[in-house]
Amino acid sequence: MSTSTHVFEPDPSGSTDRFPTVMKPNGQLNVDSQERWASVIAGGLLTLYGLSKRSRGGMGLALLGGSLIARGATGHCDLYQAFGINTVHRRRGLNAALTTGEGVRVEESITIDRPATELYAMWRDLKNLPNLMTHVESVDILDTYRSRWQVKGPMGKPVSWYADIINDERDSLIAWRSIPGSEVMTAGSVHFKPAPIGRGTEVKVILRYDPPAGKLGSAIAWLLGEEPAHQVRADLQRFKQVMETGI
Repeated sequence: MSTSTHVFEPDPSGSTDRFPTVMKPNGQLNVDSQERWASVIAGGLLTLYGLSKRSRGGMGLALLGGSLIARGATGHCDLYQAFGINTVHRRRGLNAALTTGEGVRVEESITIDRPATELYAMWRDLKNLPNLMTHVESVDILDTYRSRWQVKGPMGKPVSWYADIINDERDSLIAWRSIPGSEVMTAGSVHFKPAPIGRGTEVKVILRYDPPAGKLGSAIAWLLGEEPAHQVRADLQRFKQVMETGI
């Protein structure tokens, strides 16, 4: 997958941190409102889960959950302070785009006993994807390269975005990225490579995305059983089943 580097620019709406602050250690906020809400939610889930275990390990998880709740309530992160990080002023406006190296990265592959030509054709016809991917609800094809996606987000909440195909090599590669201003900034590619000794085709999916709550949002999804790597693995298994058995 090939993507260019972009810079987050100020939000033209001039939105501010709306999280109700309990206290500001030394008057310093260094965690933005989206991360703070995510911290409180993740912390609450971890605390409840840890306490339910009634063990030393569970108590450790509960303590970690408590620290996340405090991080969200105060808007202050000691680790961020140590590394000079401050996300309060980072905005996700209409000009924002996924930065190379940012967000969550997933890479999964599977070998399917079918020729690359068939696999590529099935994947390239985007309207087939909701039947192959359990979390994809719909793909509306707008033109040759642009489409609108709607997927099942955390806790079943629908998430949608527009995406452009940015690289298309017949029987070999399809790469895409969401357009600036999308609810979720994402980029990815699927590669089709002949497997050794004529054993079909290796299909590799590389996905990078920047969810609304940043990397902490991925942790919340994992707690709710919706971790992206698991979704991609399940989707590839489904793709393999459909292409090899027709079921």
